[in-house]
Order: sequence, then C-alpha cells, then structure tokens
Amino acid sequence: MENRFAGILTGKGLAFGGSLVRKEATGYGAVYFMKNMLEHAGDEVKGKTAVVSGSGNVALYCMGELLHLGAKVLTASDSSGFIHDPKGITREKLDWLIDLKENRRGRIQEYAEKFDCTFHQGKTPWEVKADLAFPCATQNELLIEDAQAMVKNGVKAVAEGANMPCTAEATDHPMEHDVLFAPAKAANAGGVAVSGLEQSQNQLRISWGREEVDERLKGIMYDIHVKCVKYGIREGKPVDYKSGANIAGFVKVADAMMAYGVV
Repeated sequence: MENRFAGILTGKGLAFGGSLVRKEATGYGAVYFMKNMLEHAGDEVKGKTAVVSGSGNVALYCMGELLHLGAKVLTASDSSGFIHDPKGITREKLDWLIDLKENRRGRIQEYAEKFDCTFHQGKTPWEVKADLAFPCATQNELLIEDAQAMVKNGVKAVAEGANMPCTAEATDHPMEHDVLFAPAKAANAGGVAVSGLEQSQNQLRISWGREEVDERLKGIMYDIHVKCVKYGIREGKPVDYKSGANIAGFVKVADAMMAYGVV
C-alpha cells in the first residue's frame, strides 16, 4: 500500500480499476472480426452454423456473440473431448455451460448427459460439418488433417480465437482453397485491445459503461480488418488475411521507428 495508483496491470477486478467487457473481449473480438470478413465478402453471420472448440472465456463468449448475431453453435470442448449438439447450443444451454465451467468446474461430458447429445472422448470438433470455425481452446489444436476435413465439409471461414491454435500447415490449407482465414494476431486482438481500454480508463480516472467499451472494441476490430484488407487484397481471390496482418504489423512498427529517426 503506497497511496498511489499506477494502473499498470490489466484484467483487474472492477472494484480496483478493471474494465467491463474485458472477460468477454477476446471471444467477442473474434466474432466481430469474422463478421467484418463475411460482410466484406458480401455475406453475414446470421443463419450460419459454427463449430467452436474450448469452453473457457474465449470460447464461451465467442458462442454468446454468435448466438446474438443469429448463428447456430454446434460444438464445445475441453481437454477430455467435445460435445456435438445438432439442435444447437441455445442461450439457455450456454448459460448452463458457463455455470458448469466457471462455478462448478465440471467436465464437458456433463453437457451431453444433461442435454442428450453426443460426447466424443479424446477428440476435437473439426470433423463436424459447419459454415464457420472458431478454434478457441489452445495452441496447435487444429492440425492439417483437421483443416482438410473442414475444407472437404465446405467451411466458409475460420477465425483463430486462441493463440496460434492452427499449425502452419493448417493455416495454409484453407487459404489454398479460397476459405477466409483470420489469423490469431488479428482475430483474437480483442482481449489486449480492451486491456488497452482498461488502462485508458485508469489514466482518465473514469469507468466507461458496457456499451461504450463494446462499441470501442467493435471499432478497433473493424480498423484491424481494414488494415488486413489493405495489405492482403488479391486480384480475383479472397483477401489474404494472414499476409495482410503480417504486413500491417510490420508497417506499424517500421513507421514508428522511422518517426523516431531509428532508420
């Protein structure tokens, strides 16, 4: 206790300088980026089916925003396996799942038992046919074989919610087949974005409401998408978001270095 507040840490509790929407931000951001990708391609999230891996904060709030936008979520997973609910994970079911994972610390198999659907032990959900895919569990969870299965099943777009959840081969395969692919450095930027917004609120000594933080997050994800399109546009083919994100990041650092006179 030093009688001062620096606000240098993020993800703090609301009682000591934390921000609303921080917990949901990474999952929300992945969906916002997907929404921007589809709209740029003349499509939308509404009416699409989605496979989501994981059942932590990223996955749970990714599912919630997908439901809000009118998509049908078919899967969730943890380290023991995944559940496939062909009827869709509704808002009521998602609330139950959030309670299972955040309060009761249960296993995903309990969802299958509760809602009478299939549990696949020791497997990942990428074999399930869907329009959209959101790997939100862990690094290197989606392998080349999984990417091949998704492409064969007609997936339209993939957004990485976790940190580098797709192997290098698995990122290239969808793009080679004109599937929209949002790399983690762009699609899961929502979490660190709201961490930045949290620090801004700390420095201003104010707390923004949920709607204001959420709107700022949407704006940040939209701007990231614009930059990816700028540097990833390809004549007659879908945007190369992987190259676009890499180049946009490089240009941002290079411009800052030049402004400082480093190069």
